[in-house]
This record gives sequence, structure tokens and C-alpha cells, in this order.
Amino acid sequence: MNIITYNDLNKDSDFFQTIPFEEIGSVNEIIKQVRLNGDNALIELSKKFNDGNFKDASDFVVSKDEIKQAYNNVDPKIIESIKFAIKNVETFAKKQISCIKELHCNHFTTSIGHKIYPMESVLCYCPGGRYPLLSSCYMTIIPALVAGVKNIYLTSPKISNETIVSAHLSGATKIYKLGGAQAISAFAHGTDSIKPVDKIVGPGNKYVTAAKKAVFGKCDIDFLAGPSEVMIVSNDINSAKIIAADMLAQAEHDIDARSYLITNNIELANSVQKEAIEFLKTLNTKDVANSSFEKSICVIVDNIEQAIELANKKAPEHLELIGDDIEKYSNSFKNYGSLFIGKNCAEVFGDYCSGTNHVLPTNGCARFTGGLSVFDFIKIQTYQKLSKNYSKKLSHTASILAQAEGLYAHKLASDIRKTT
Repeated sequence: MNIITYNDLNKDSDFFQTIPFEEIGSVNEIIKQVRLNGDNALIELSKKFNDGNFKDASDFVVSKDEIKQAYNNVDPKIIESIKFAIKNVETFAKKQISCIKELHCNHFTTSIGHKIYPMESVLCYCPGGRYPLLSSCYMTIIPALVAGVKNIYLTSPKISNETIVSAHLSGATKIYKLGGAQAISAFAHGTDSIKPVDKIVGPGNKYVTAAKKAVFGKCDIDFLAGPSEVMIVSNDINSAKIIAADMLAQAEHDIDARSYLITNNIELANSVQKEAIEFLKTLNTKDVANSSFEKSICVIVDNIEQAIELANKKAPEHLELIGDDIEKYSNSFKNYGSLFIGKNCAEVFGDYCSGTNHVLPTNGCARFTGGLSVFDFIKIQTYQKLSKNYSKKLSHTASILAQAEGLYAHKLASDIRKTT
């Protein structure tokens, strides 16, 4: 971990750098192949990338027998843990959806408002590479289910038994074994065996992210997410072990994952460094975690105002506030994917089972968007019904404004309401 001071920072510092979302030429070619050749392209591309050996399109779907076999091969303790996590995520999602209501404004002879409709179909993508993220199943499926989405498909390459069980327990309509850019293209454009969906959500590698970016417009996506990141703001010397563990928890995701510590306590910074080095000696994922942790950054600030400024500029995926003197400023931190207040709130609890979602914006995107939620699976659509008298009243204003813009058919459509 590199330790620097606030005064060392400038706009070109590594602290402020983001990883650009790539335009990958091979991804565009894969999308084109699937769009043109459908299921046949999926079969060939899955073989090419060692993601599956399919004889025909019927092999894309996890069968009932495979689901039954998966349950037999998964530790019952894992199954119970998945059920517990699902319950918490579902409870939170139901509380979220209760915050949004249909709106009906009746004003004399005028009625305007909005109605709420769930999307018809979505694809939830679950990574299946180095770490098969079974938790991404319920994090993506449950909010869609609570929102009322009718068809919820999950796909994962080299799908694990645990992922199958998690997807099934979460309520997936169908579970697929497809992955990569080819899966994104298939569900965006459709094939003979796959119907196109309204939205694609979930984390993935850079090829999946590039594919999501490319198909946006053909369907909706949640957002573009890069490598995982955590920022911890703390001055609590007694929490050095906790902070080191939380930083390594992010570091083990990927060599490009990043952990940041913001503190006014150099003793804490040095202690976290030592604790992390000690943890790495026995960590099973030490090769990846160490590579990432070496590139992580600690900034020594002079005061809480500087810490708040840096956090809001960086807009981290996960933000932890540890220490009584820090936690009382929680309302001053505005930009983050998800906020964890106090040393009892391990970020990994958000990853797995506390109830909030772990599909979160990275790379500074928390400046303009939040994490995945039930709101991503609904449409809020306005309507209006007007009386004849009120229509004539609006016509006066609309005609003037239409003429001011030079749109004379607009003026005509408005004027005609005065006489009919």
C-alpha cells in the first residue's frame, strides 16, 4: 500500500485515475456473429472460449435433473445460508418498492399522474470465472422478482452447482449455461431458442462489460462496472486489523481491484500495512490480493473536511466510515455505491447477506447513479386526461410556445383544440 499525504495529490495522481471502459473489437465481432447466426454461433463460440460444449440449443438450459443433482452436490449449510441471504435481500427489496406509489393528481377537470409497470423480461448475468459468484444470483433475481418482472433469466458460464442452487432458490424462470459477450448478444438480440429481454443486469469481466455497452439501446442495462473498490475513512487505531481485512477482501477480487484508506493518523496507516502483510502470509488468495494491495493507496489528511472532499470526488463503490469522530459526519458523504457506518458493518455483509445490493457502480460512476435495486426493473409512465374546457385553456399557452419554436404543425395541433 502506498502512503501519501493530501498535499501530494493532484489531478494526475493514481488516486484519481479511473480504468476506462474499453471498446473491444473482438466483442463487437462476437455480437455480430450471434446476431446473424444465433444459436449456431453460441455453440461455436462457447466451444472456442471453453465455456461449454453444446450439441444443440437445448443444452443451453440447465435441466430439472441438473437442478436436482446440483442440490445433492451442495453442502446443506451453504443452502441454508443462501436461503437466509435471500430472505434479507427480499425483505429490503419489498421495503424499497413500498416507497414508490402510483400518482394520481385530480385538479378540477384535469387528471394527470404516473403509473408503474414492471419490465416484461430481464437477464441476470452471474460471473463464473475465477470466483463463481453465487451471491450475484439472488442480488439480481430477487429485486426483479419483487418488482413484478414476469420472466427472469439467469446465465453463467461454466456454471457451478452452488450457482444453480442459488438461482433456483431465488426464483429464476430459466437458468442458462452461457457466458461472455456471446450471452449478452443472445439475450439482447434474441435467437431461435432465446427471446430478447428488456434489460440486462449483473457484474462481469471486461468483455461482458464491453458487450453490455455495445447492446445498450437494443435493450437497457444497469450500468457499466469496472474492478471492485473500497474506501475506508478512519482514525481508529484499534480497528487496524478490521481495516486491513476489509481492504484485502476487495483486493482479492482482481489484480485491478483497489482499496483506499483515508486517515489523519499515520500510526493507523502503518499498523494497517503491517496487519495486511501478516494476513497475506496465510491467505489462500494471496497472489491476487497482494498484487492489488501493493497498488492500493492510503492518503494522510489534515482534517475531516479533506477526507469528505476526497471521498466525494472519488465516489467509491463501497465506503466505510470507522470511528466515532468519523461516523458523525456520515451525512456529509454523498457519492458512493453503498455506505457502511461503523466497524460492525463489514463490507462483505453487504456483499452477501445484510439485505442491500452488491451490484454497485464503480470507477466514479456513483457520482450519478446508485446500486441495483427494485427501481431498475420498473417503468414510471405518465398519463393525462383533460376536460374540453381545460384543453382550450392549455391551447392558448401551447400555441404561443409552438410558434416561438417555429413548429407550426405543433401550433396547428394546439389551435384545433379551440374549435373542436
